[in-house]
Amino acid sequence: QAQLAESGGGLVQPGGSLRLSCAASGIIFSMYGMGWYRQAPGKQRELVAAITRGGRINYLDSVKGRFTISRDNAKNTVYLQMSSLKPEDTAAYYCNADRINGPVYWGQGTQVTVSS
Repeated sequence: QAQLAESGGGLVQPGGSLRLSCAASGIIFSMYGMGWYRQAPGKQRELVAAITRGGRINYLDSVKGRFTISRDNAKNTVYLQMSSLKPEDTAAYYCNADRINGPVYWGQGTQVTVSS
């Protein structure tokens, strides 16, 4: 059974940093594109960053230069390094695994709160 388990969320002051991790099990991790989404209260879920099987990366414009996505296929884990955090980055962050013509998997989410 496929599972995605996020960790690393928490409360951080503006300008601070956090690193989110998403550990996958039950899937052939290297076959999946991985993404980080977020959803703030009252807002739609949005794609923050994604990395393909081949390592191609894209970011939401508002996080470019502040967030870095990476993956470690040996550890079945995708990371999101977040720096220079702003209050508007406050949201629940979700890990996603996707492949062409395949099922899509979601983690349970981890809360990130940026506040002084």
